[in-house]
Amino acid sequence: MRDVAIIGIGQTKVGEHWDIGLRQLALQAIQAAIKDAGVERADALYVGNMLSGELTGQEHLGALVADFAGMQGIEAFKIEAACSSGAAALRLGYVAVAGGLADVVLVVGVEKMTDTLGPDVTTALAMAADADYEAAQGLSFVAINALLMRRYMYEYGYRKEDFAPFTINAHANALNNPYAMFPMRVTAEAYAEARMIADPINLLDSSPVADGAAAVVLAPAQWARRTGRPIVRIAASAVGTDTVALHDRRNPLLLEGATLSSQRAYQQAGIGPETIDLFELHDAFSIMAALSLEAAGFAPHGQGVRLALDGEIGIQGRLPIATMGGLKARGHPVGATGVYQVVEVVQQLRGQAGANQVPNARVGMAQNIGGSGATVITHILERME
Repeated sequence: MRDVAIIGIGQTKVGEHWDIGLRQLALQAIQAAIKDAGVERADALYVGNMLSGELTGQEHLGALVADFAGMQGIEAFKIEAACSSGAAALRLGYVAVAGGLADVVLVVGVEKMTDTLGPDVTTALAMAADADYEAAQGLSFVAINALLMRRYMYEYGYRKEDFAPFTINAHANALNNPYAMFPMRVTAEAYAEARMIADPINLLDSSPVADGAAAVVLAPAQWARRTGRPIVRIAASAVGTDTVALHDRRNPLLLEGATLSSQRAYQQAGIGPETIDLFELHDAFSIMAALSLEAAGFAPHGQGVRLALDGEIGIQGRLPIATMGGLKARGHPVGATGVYQVVEVVQQLRGQAGANQVPNARVGMAQNIGGSGATVITHILERME
């Protein structure tokens, strides 16, 4: 297998894009990534998306986006894996380049969510849960995560306000990200007073529905030397799965899919969690941030919240997370999120993160979660000389 590098990145601002559609968003990110990579075409295009059919009435995104980007004729597919669709598309692009099936692969994650009424979006998102035994019983994803958070607080003795540092950190980092949806400072007082959505989850525990697109260009690592920039190699790409429904799991507070995905990534990269300089985790809800830290080996079970309380997750901390705002403050256009995470890790490893630059960052990890932990895809990126 060949070493694979990310030679180009591009992204749109996350937000409510009333004036442009799905294909236009994808094109903007693609054009930015192609310009950054210094290439004109790709051998293949993989589009990460979850809800285009349900929310915009448009499927067949591979051919649609390839056509709109002026790349008719190339291999092109839409890839769906719930909220981990972006990372799933990246993994397929990685496999294509590593296996010698393509030399240049374009991966774009895109989602258009805000043109649809809120209840319809909630219903669409619930399709990533178990349709018969969760969604049909009235469980939305907010409700599912509320059950997890309540159980976590009961098991480990935390208070609701102990989760505030996750939100405060994410929004503080978003202040320096021009692509973030909510670049605003959040205080502990504001967190405590936020409107309750599904007790104990309030508005400031939750990532926002959003529109956005992010893209990367992949090529053999030897090609990356031509760009004149630091080479960012994909050191690992790994997947772990679990049951879709919470009630089928051995212990709902153990994200076993995330544990499997992380362990496989560490093994592939030949490192352990102590080597990771920053972690772009899937903080769709505050509880997911805590559970992800534990599943990935950064904290013992029940101690993920303690990392945040002890100030270890900030840019200058032991393990910076959500360095450009994360899902919580950058926004969560679900099918695009996994690609946004990787774009942000590349920025860090290139030294292009501005005021949010993690000092001496050389190895970064991005983990994208589908559903409540049923599909988890982990990528480890490494800066090479």
